[in-house]
Amino acid sequence: MSNRLDTAFALEVKTDQLRIINQFSSSLMQLDTLEELLDYVTSQVVNRLGFIECVIYLADDETRTLKEVASMGTASSSDTYHIDRTEIDFDQGITGYVASSGLPLMVGDVTQDSRYIADARPALSELCVPLVYKEKVLGVIDCEHPQKHYYTDAHLEVLSTVAHLLSAKINQVRTVENLQQTVKQLNDAQKLENSMLQIANLTYQSSELDSFFESLHCIITSLLRADNFFIGLYDKQLDVLDLVYIIEEGVRSNAHKKISKELLKDTASYYLLTTDQSLLFNKEEFAKHIKAGHFKMVGRQAESWLGVPFKVNERISGVIAVQSYSEYYHYSEHDRALLTYVSRQISMAIDRQLSRQELEHKALHDELTGLANRSLLIERVKHGILRLARSDEQSQHALLYLDFDRFKSINDSLGHEVGDHFLVKICELIQGTIRNTDTFARLGGDEFAIFMENITDKQQIDDALARIQLALAEPLNIDGHLLQASTSIGVAFCTSEKDKAYKLLQHADAAMYEAKSSGRGQVKFFNNTMRKKLKSHADIENDLQHGIEHNDFELYYQPIFTIQSNEVVGFEALVRWHHPSKGLVAPNDFIPIAEDTGQIINLDLHLLELAAKQIFAWHKQGTPFLRVTVNVSSRHFASLDFVSQIHDLYKKYQLPLGSLCLEITESGLIGNLELATKIIEGLAPLEVKLCLDDFGTGYSALGYLHQLPIHILKIDKSFIDHLRKEHNPLVDAILSLAQSLKLDVVAEGIETEQQLNILKQTQCKFGQGFLKAKPMPASEAEKIILNGL
Repeated sequence: MSNRLDTAFALEVKTDQLRIINQFSSSLMQLDTLEELLDYVTSQVVNRLGFIECVIYLADDETRTLKEVASMGTASSSDTYHIDRTEIDFDQGITGYVASSGLPLMVGDVTQDSRYIADARPALSELCVPLVYKEKVLGVIDCEHPQKHYYTDAHLEVLSTVAHLLSAKINQVRTVENLQQTVKQLNDAQKLENSMLQIANLTYQSSELDSFFESLHCIITSLLRADNFFIGLYDKQLDVLDLVYIIEEGVRSNAHKKISKELLKDTASYYLLTTDQSLLFNKEEFAKHIKAGHFKMVGRQAESWLGVPFKVNERISGVIAVQSYSEYYHYSEHDRALLTYVSRQISMAIDRQLSRQELEHKALHDELTGLANRSLLIERVKHGILRLARSDEQSQHALLYLDFDRFKSINDSLGHEVGDHFLVKICELIQGTIRNTDTFARLGGDEFAIFMENITDKQQIDDALARIQLALAEPLNIDGHLLQASTSIGVAFCTSEKDKAYKLLQHADAAMYEAKSSGRGQVKFFNNTMRKKLKSHADIENDLQHGIEHNDFELYYQPIFTIQSNEVVGFEALVRWHHPSKGLVAPNDFIPIAEDTGQIINLDLHLLELAAKQIFAWHKQGTPFLRVTVNVSSRHFASLDFVSQIHDLYKKYQLPLGSLCLEITESGLIGNLELATKIIEGLAPLEVKLCLDDFGTGYSALGYLHQLPIHILKIDKSFIDHLRKEHNPLVDAILSLAQSLKLDVVAEGIETEQQLNILKQTQCKFGQGFLKAKPMPASEAEKIILNGL
C-alpha cells in the first residue's frame, strides 16, 4: 500500500512539474524584456517547482564573470533573503565551474567539495545548471538547500528543462534588443545627419545671427539635453565676453549679458578660452577645478557641463556651452564631438555675418571718412519722412548740404594726400558739433550733408550752423601746411510725410549752389525763387530727350580763320535748341543740365552725327573740304566705347580723314589722363584733331599739358578781352608753350580790330570771333566756304 502511495505521490509531483513547465513554455511568448523574464522564472517557475533558494547569473564574456540578475529564497523572520556575492569569476566556486565547463553539477554534500563558496546562509547541497544556447554559455541557475543530498535526478531534469527554455528565450530577447538597439542607432544616426545638414544650411542661409542661434538651439536640444545653453563672443581687445544667446533653465533671455574683465577671470568659460580646449565635466570634476583655483562657482551647480571654444578671427573668439541639471543625464564624448561640429558652424556663421556687416558698412559708408554715404543718407531721410506721419508733435526735418570751399585748389596745389587729410580733419571737427541722432554723410568729393531730424524751431538750425562755423574758424595744420577751412551750406526742410527724399536733397543742393555763388562760407535756405529755377531745370531735363528724338537741335557753324591771311580753315559746330514752346534755348541754359543728368552723352552723339551728315553733304556736292570741330563732354573720355563710336561715324558717312574733330575742356582730360590718352591714340588712324578748349582757366593744365596727345590749344576769350593797347603776357606765355610743344593755337573771342592787330604781331596762327563771323546755319556757312570771309 505504501509503495502505491509513493508512486502516486511521485506521479502527482511529476504531473505538477510538467504543468508548470508547460505553463512556463506558454508564458515565454508573452514576456518581452529580460527583467520580466528573469523575475517570472524565479517567482513563478523555480519557486513553484519546490526550489527554496535560487540565483540566476548571466555571463559577461569580456570580463569572464557571472553577475547576479535575479534571486529567490526563504527569508528568516528578521531579514530578507540576499546574496552576498553578486559577481563571481568563471574559475570560482561551483557556479564558476558550471559556467566555464558548460556542464550541470549536482552536489549532495557541499562540505565535501572544495569548490563550494559559502554564502550568508551556508547550504549543504547544491544544484547548478548552465544556461546554454547553441553551445554558448549565457549564464547559470544555482540552487542551494540546507539538507544534504536533497536534490535528485528528477530535480536536475526539471531544472535543466527550465534552463533550456530560459536560454532560448534569453537569446531571443537579446536578439530583439540588439535589433532594437541597431534600429535606434540607425535612427539616431539619421537624426544626427539630418540635424547636421540643418545646421549647415542654417550657417549659409541665415541672414541674422539671433535667428541663427535660436534655430541652432532648437536643433541641439533635439539631440542632447541643455537646461542651460549659451553662446559667448570674446573680444580680446576689450577683454569682455558677450553672451549673445542665453537659455537659463529652459528660459530664453532676450538681453545680451556682458561679463566684464573683472568677473570674466572667475568663469569656466574664460578657463576654456585660455586653454583653448573643449571641457567635459561632471559635478565632481567641476568641483576639483574650483578647488584647484581654475575658476569659481557662478550660478547653480550643474550635474554635467560641456563647453567648446571656437575662433572667428584674430580679434574675436567664442565659446558654446551646455549644462544639465538632471542626475540621470550626463554628457558624453559623442556630445562633445557634436558640440565641436556645431562650434565650427557658429564660427563660420559669425565670420560670414561679420564679413557681411563689413561689406554692408562699406556699401553704406565712405571709405575715407567713415561717414554715411549717399545711399545710407537717402535711406535715413526716407525713414525720417515716414516717421513724420506717426509724430504727434509739430516737428520737421532739415538737410544741410555742405560744399568745402577751395578744396579743389588745395588738392591740385598740395596733392591728394594732403587734400584727404584736410577733408578727414574737417569732418572730425564737424562731427563734434552735431547731435548723436543726426546723420553726417559724404555725398562725393568735397560735398557733404547733415540730416537733422525732429526740428521744432529754426533756432536749432541756426545754432548748428554757428557751431560748424566756430569749429572751422581756426586754421588747421595739415602735414605742415596751415590751411583755412570753410564751407558753403544750403539748407532745406521737409515737413510732411508726402515729401520725397530725393526732392529734399535736390532742394538743399540748389540752396548750396546759391550759397557758393555768393562767396565763401555763406549759408542759404531753399526758397521759392530756387524752386522755380529747379522747376525750369526739371522741364528742360524732361524735354531734352524729346528734342533729340524730334530733331529739335541744330548745329551753327562759326568759322576758324588764319590770323594773317583771313583764310577759313574750318568751323566750330555750336548747338542751338529750337524748343517747341520756349523757342530758341541757348546752350548755357541746357548743357549744364544735360551734364548733371548724364543726358549729355546721347546729346553729344546726336550732335556728332549731325556734323558728320553735314560734312558728308558738303563733300558729296563737291564743296571744298574743311574741318568741323564738335564740343564733347569729358564723360566720353571715361570709356573706350567712344573710340568705336567715332570710327563708326567715319565709316557710316565715308568722311575724309581728319574732317570731324573734337573739342574738350582741359579738366575733362586731366580727370583720367591714362584712359584719355588711350582714347586719343585710338582716334589717331582717323587723323582726328583734339582741340583743348578754354586753355589757361584751369589749375593743372601746365603740369599735364606735355603728357596729353593733343593737337590744338584754344586761348580762352577772357585772355583775348584784355588785348587792347598792348600784348597780354599770359597770351605770350601760352603761345611760347604751344610752340615748344609744337601745337597749333586758336584765339577765340576776337571782337575788335585792335585785338586782331595785336595777335598778328604774335605767333598765333588761327582765330575765331564775332569780328569776322558769328555762329551761323549750315546754309550760310556754305557761302563762307565758297566765297571766304
